[in-house]
Amino acid sequence: MEPLSVRTSDRLCEVAWFSALCSDDYEYLGVAEGSLRSSYEHCAAIVKKADVLGFQNILLPSGWVAGQDSLAFAAALAPQTQQINQLVALRMGEVWPPMLARALATLDHISQGRLCINIISSDLPGLRESNETRYARSSEIIQILRGMWSCEGPFEWKGEFYQISLPSTEPAKPYQQKGGALLYFGGISPAAQDLCAKHCDVFLMWPETEDRLAETMRSMAEKAAAHGRRIDFGLRVHVIVRETEAEARAAADRLISRLTPERGAEIKARSQDSQSAGVKRQDELRAQSKDLYLEPHLWSGIGLARSGCASAIVGDPDQVLAKLNRYLDMGIRAFILSGYPHLQECDLFAQHVLPHLPTCRLNELQGRRVPDPVTPLTTGPRC
Repeated sequence: MEPLSVRTSDRLCEVAWFSALCSDDYEYLGVAEGSLRSSYEHCAAIVKKADVLGFQNILLPSGWVAGQDSLAFAAALAPQTQQINQLVALRMGEVWPPMLARALATLDHISQGRLCINIISSDLPGLRESNETRYARSSEIIQILRGMWSCEGPFEWKGEFYQISLPSTEPAKPYQQKGGALLYFGGISPAAQDLCAKHCDVFLMWPETEDRLAETMRSMAEKAAAHGRRIDFGLRVHVIVRETEAEARAAADRLISRLTPERGAEIKARSQDSQSAGVKRQDELRAQSKDLYLEPHLWSGIGLARSGCASAIVGDPDQVLAKLNRYLDMGIRAFILSGYPHLQECDLFAQHVLPHLPTCRLNELQGRRVPDPVTPLTTGPRC
């Protein structure tokens, strides 16, 4: 079998952590401790810790729950961090595209190019639409954003969802990154995969068995190649690492020890993507397992109370590192990790595993970031 075609051919990976902006931090899954609420202070502490510990990126999720709006939160944290990128989850259609482009250009300016975007196409809060409609709208918005980021002078767009006529794209220019921020995207429906193959940079997957991940990656690489493109692959997965395997497995069992089926179903149902194809596929895999392990060291217990990413790598430092290295050898170039509680697990992973991985920032590796750009907001002529 021919090697998988990926954009980043070097054996390097971008390692990201996760900040629980959407009421998703627990000591015991399903037990809502007040100290782990999604306040600005707590979520900011997670980002700042990941920054200090050397993670290259951090996912800021988006959801219709009491917590922090990802775009506003990222703007607040950008000046308070030193080296970490922020992967901002944005649901397409919530903001008029020209103003979204302007907001992203502002955030890119504030963060000096440490911005990435996670494209979300799930239902808008309060609105139910077909899969085809949601992805068609997302496709238009991505093309509008990229068109405005690259266009000089007037900009015109005539589509199914948007009709736009602008005399200038200057307010939306992302001077800190050539071509704008990298676009990360996840979804397994045909419409979702087509969207990523045509327009996005990193295809994000949720945990499955290695053979199923490899099958998805090969199919997506072929879809991208059909459009004359290459993409990178990322994996969103939780992690539970302890000094011994027995301790790690005990920590996993402890995490769900106070969870009731009713509480788990309640938490899952509040997510906008709770009925997505990816969630259902993870539920099916968990139902087929006898002990919640989908394969060695991949534990699906988190999916009992979480929509979206539903499994964790569980083991001692060598076992967790070996699992990540297997993924890296498969062609995965980005990991978005998390653990409960997020501050504690961030420390443990940084202590035991992170220093042993060959890391990079994908936007820097691909020549996106522009050092000291001359712009109307820096040293260039004012508009």
